[in-house]
Order: sequence, then structure tokens, then C-alpha cells
Amino acid sequence: MAAACGLALALLFFLDPARGGIFPPCPFRALTGYLCPGCGTLRALHQLLHGHLGAAFRLNPLSVSSLPFVGYSSLSSLLELITGRPLPRVFVRPSFIWALLFAILAFWVLRNTPLFPAS
Repeated sequence: MAAACGLALALLFFLDPARGGIFPPCPFRALTGYLCPGCGTLRALHQLLHGHLGAAFRLNPLSVSSLPFVGYSSLSSLLELITGRPLPRVFVRPSFIWALLFAILAFWVLRNTPLFPAS
């Protein structure tokens, strides 16, 4: 799994998703013409791997903002696999989950309007 992740990151570092190549287009955008909440994530990760935080955030602020949480969860799973003990679990209230869902849906709608800065 680590080798696959390393290979994926190496490919993402050396191949720019903005230029096409081996990276497929977003199926939702191809079918509807609208951006989905994940559109721009590969390009944002490519920018992050090159140290361009601002450019990554402009491409997809939602995915860049969620990376610390994804990293913590991934590290916890890895530690549990290796040592048998995960990192401390953070209790998340149901109201937070609903707020997150609302934020994702609002981001999805707003990024397809002229009001969104990167539209």
C-alpha cells in the first residue's frame, strides 16, 4: 500500500494533471459541464507537492482544507496496523457531520456561480 501511494505521489509530482495525460477528466463535469466538489483536487495536490499552497487553495479550497484531517486519519490507521494502537480518536458530534455536509453542498453550488472567486 505504501509503495502504491508513493508511486501515485511520484506520478502526481512529475506529471501535471492540468496538462491531461494519464489523469482522467471528472465524469460529473464531462456529463453536466458543472464543477463537482472534488474538481481541481488532483491539480491542487500537484501544486502542494511543489510547495505552492496558495495555488492549491485556489484550485480547490475544500480539498486542501480537509488534508490535515485525512492525514491524521491515515496516520492513525497506519499506526494501528503497525503497533496495534491508533492515535486518539476524536469524537465528532452529529451536528458537526450535518454542518460539514451543508458546507460541501454549499461549496458545490457556489463554485458554479459567478460569485465564487475561482469560477
